[in-house]
Amino acid sequence: MLKSIEQVASVAGMLWEKGWAERNGGNITVNVTDELDEEFRSLGPIAGPFATGVRLSHLKGMYFYCKGTGKRMRDLAADPMANGSIIRICDDCTSYEIIAQQPVMPTSELPSHLTLHNYLIGNGYAYKASLHTHPIELVAMSHCDKYLDSTYLTRLLWSMIPETLAFAPLGIGVVPYALPGSVSLAEATLRQIEAHDVVLWEKHGTVAVGTDIMDAFDQTDVLNKAAMIYMTSRNMGFEPDGMTPEAVREVREVFNLPDRRR
Repeated sequence: MLKSIEQVASVAGMLWEKGWAERNGGNITVNVTDELDEEFRSLGPIAGPFATGVRLSHLKGMYFYCKGTGKRMRDLAADPMANGSIIRICDDCTSYEIIAQQPVMPTSELPSHLTLHNYLIGNGYAYKASLHTHPIELVAMSHCDKYLDSTYLTRLLWSMIPETLAFAPLGIGVVPYALPGSVSLAEATLRQIEAHDVVLWEKHGTVAVGTDIMDAFDQTDVLNKAAMIYMTSRNMGFEPDGMTPEAVREVREVFNLPDRRR
């Protein structure tokens, strides 16, 4: 099994254990092109082609592992190739074929995920994985208007614990509620991904990108831990002081953290 798919199985299990992946909730796509040998690339499709509905000009001939539509993360953790599939983007850049291992149809949100990958590759970024999940505390905060301001929410989460800034230095973007799987949601997410690695969908969940699926999970995890600390403090009856702006600035300077994409 490919190393990246082994990682997918591990992450899927953690998502289930955290309660972030109820029933068939959440999606994962990973660019596995660089892990495939010539023998695999010579394989013909077992299903397709299927239209994506979007043009993916930077993904021609690339291969992605995708969680299957209607599949549960807990099942994916046990058997990723029975609950997902490897697809290849066709030469027309508007369709895909299922290459392996079973004809499992990818997530219905595949166009949105592939659009993210197309943007990132087109702009020269090394990101290979995208993760959509439902982190409980972050979703809860998205039900309150004042936390829907990306700048405010980012600074609040950064101030809860130094590791949040260290491991999620680009903060969190916020997208107002839109119908899951809709074009408007995909377009709004893409605008936020231009500046952030993790995006919060109001009253729904998060989308994260990373160099691999563990990286995307880790960034989501540290941001949600900060949300947990904040909510725990509030439940104890006080508003947490948070790190001072000076302390946050010190962490950024000492660890030479980026404040924008390079």
